[in-house]
Amino acid sequence: MEFKDLEIFQLVADKGTVTEVAKELNYVQSNITSRIQKLEAELNTPLFNRHRRGMILTPEGKKLLAYSEKILMLTEEMKRAVLNKDEPVGKLEIGTVETVYHLPNILSTYIKSYENVDLSLVTGVTEKLEEKVLNYKLDGAFITASNVHPDLEAYDVFDEELVLITEPRKKTLEGLKDEPFLCFKKGCGYRARLEKWYEHEGAMPEKVMEFGTLETIIRSVAMGLGVSFVPKSAVAHLEKSGEITCHQLPSEFSKVKTVFIRRADGYLTTTIEKFIETIQHNRQLI
Repeated sequence: MEFKDLEIFQLVADKGTVTEVAKELNYVQSNITSRIQKLEAELNTPLFNRHRRGMILTPEGKKLLAYSEKILMLTEEMKRAVLNKDEPVGKLEIGTVETVYHLPNILSTYIKSYENVDLSLVTGVTEKLEEKVLNYKLDGAFITASNVHPDLEAYDVFDEELVLITEPRKKTLEGLKDEPFLCFKKGCGYRARLEKWYEHEGAMPEKVMEFGTLETIIRSVAMGLGVSFVPKSAVAHLEKSGEITCHQLPSEFSKVKTVFIRRADGYLTTTIEKFIETIQHNRQLI
């Protein structure tokens, strides 16, 4: 069983078609098909159910996917550990919630210092990012601290205050509980905080509207579409210019901590070690 076969297997599982994988890798389709068939022959079990629109993993295929993700992640760790113990090299895949205000400084400092690292960034909500780190799909992630999983190690990044934002005309909290709530999908730490406040107040928004980006949420609030709960640092300039109004909530709901997480049992490569050092240095400058 070759590592490349596992990589191709993972891509087919993700894309759902041999055609898409062949295009991405610039291979002929027959090459992809033969590698999948080779894996199935070695394991003596079908890994995919074939149908007109593509391929879906069988129960056995799902088991192999979980193992292959761990194998390929550990293989990448091994390469980074052996290639250079002093200078970070190789891939570094990081996840982040949408609202890490200081992230550009961290990334800029790291990339300029370690040019041989191929850093990629994906965004998501806290809950999903935790899952990806736990399942070896990411080297680490910036999330909103809550009950961090015991298999994860967390490093403080910065403390943040959340504020309830509204359009400029709404100067008090009165009546805001009935306004539409603009937020990210379930699993977002900020959303969970405001939902707790609603519960504490014995209220619930009549309408919840989910958005994909922080910028869209803020602009929609400014236009009077509803209210949201966001980091104060992300909207201070808009409050100063009179585009929105910020409302403070009690500290048990508004004080949050952003942390960087990685698997506690993962090998601390030079690549990830230097990234954590960059985070900690940036924290001292805040």
